Amino acid sequence: MWGILFFLNIYPTNLNCEPIVNPPKDLKKPRGKKCFFVKFFGTEDHAWIKVEQLKPYHPHKEEMIKINKGKRFQQAVDAVEEFLRKTKGKDQASSHNSNEEKNRRNSSEERGKQSAGEEKRNASLSEGKLKKGTGEGKKRVSSVSSERGSKSPLKRAQDQSPRKRGRPPKDEKDLTIPESSTVKRVMTGTVAGFKWPPSVSEPVKDSDPHFHHFLLSQTEKETGSTSIQAADSTAVNGSITPTDKKIGFLGLGLMGSGIVSNLLKMGHTVTVWNRTAEKCDLFIQEGARLGRTPAEVVSTCDITFACVSDPKAAKDLVLGPSGVLQGIRPGKCYVDMSTVDADTVTELAQVIVSRGGRFLEAPVSGNQQLSNDGMLVILAAGDRGLYEDCSSCFQAMGKTSFFLGEVGNAAKMMLIVNMVQGSFMATIAEGLTLAQVTGQSQQTLLDILNQGQLASIFLDQKCQNILQGNFKPDFYLKYIQKDLRLAIALGDSVNHPTPMAAAANEVYKRAKALDQSDNDMSAVYRAYIH
Repeated sequence: MWGILFFLNIYPTNLNCEPIVNPPKDLKKPRGKKCFFVKFFGTEDHAWIKVEQLKPYHPHKEEMIKINKGKRFQQAVDAVEEFLRKTKGKDQASSHNSNEEKNRRNSSEERGKQSAGEEKRNASLSEGKLKKGTGEGKKRVSSVSSERGSKSPLKRAQDQSPRKRGRPPKDEKDLTIPESSTVKRVMTGTVAGFKWPPSVSEPVKDSDPHFHHFLLSQTEKETGSTSIQAADSTAVNGSITPTDKKIGFLGLGLMGSGIVSNLLKMGHTVTVWNRTAEKCDLFIQEGARLGRTPAEVVSTCDITFACVSDPKAAKDLVLGPSGVLQGIRPGKCYVDMSTVDADTVTELAQVIVSRGGRFLEAPVSGNQQLSNDGMLVILAAGDRGLYEDCSSCFQAMGKTSFFLGEVGNAAKMMLIVNMVQGSFMATIAEGLTLAQVTGQSQQTLLDILNQGQLASIFLDQKCQNILQGNFKPDFYLKYIQKDLRLAIALGDSVNHPTPMAAAANEVYKRAKALDQSDNDMSAVYRAYIH
């Protein structure tokens, strides 16, 4: 089955509508819609998933492969296909055994018929002799004998067998997807009404590629569960040929750490630097090299990426002591992945190019989880040739990338994306607090939203954070407030009103005053309850 996620841990279900494994005591079944507890191919992940989030595997296989061309996704498909091949082999063996059993039955039945014929002939001969020897009184005995002989011993044995004809023995049970009445009801009911994302050949309308994340799953009832989780990126046929260029990376925060990890996993040669040097240790153990300064990293690498917190940090990294600019020589490449304003990125591009370097801006849309999973969306602008040179790197770190033209365009687009996201988060928090103070169930509100047009991973994840009181940062509150501030300034620069963003910005400023800066953006909720 295919399953679509409304949260980072929602999963496909067993077709028998029974849990495959017993759920842990601390993982309670969600209330409301019918759910099943399942496990996945290739991982030990497990969770409850609603039936309306399922879609049959074979009819939608090509569509899903077109939408998701990532390396892990393809590995997932390969694993399921291997599972199906093994299952087919078992079915063929079972069919062979069944045919042998059928042949044995037919042979036995034939012998039974022959035996019955012999008995009948013997009875007939006996009757003739009795007629001659004893007359009418013996005819009744012969008649009874004939009736007994008309039903073969095999036939009688079959009548007495408790197993009904046509039912396969237990070890012959089909392990492929059954077309049970339960499945038909599920697929023609709630699942049929579920709106799935369009295929690649169709225009994408009202979709949110930033947060789309599909799971591939197939379960095996008899031998337990075998599943795989499908997770990333744009790599063709599930494989990435890493560039032979030396890669540098500056900044190992929430986003940078996941990016570097995926670059290393895909076979890139990476040199890392971070202001807090201890953060480099983990990546050194994974095979990265250590750069002592930004200038050293740039001078020893062909392409250097950077991902830091704000415009000031981006400028200091390039223009400061032992900074990027000191390592730039003709042909050296610099890619800034920070979310900053267009003026900052334009200034950095100018100084890099003035030294003979090449520059690309490439801010990313996503969060820590998407960074770890290699599912970021990359917005790039600047040197088109450098964009193409970064192809294998972008495939390793993201699910898709956009080239937006001249320097500054990606910065503007990124601020607009985060302005929408930050404003939406503030509205979610406002709605949940209003539900609470008016005596409405916050969980019911979330259930309603998840069944409507606003349903998304982002909505569900952030609402769950609030309901559980878990504000571990996936996207720092202080950074979304920074992006709102920069987006408002962008609007001011072209005399465009941004009243919704301005209102949301004030709520985030209030949350920062309540010491929520280093919590997740969903902690803006606390600005409404204090």
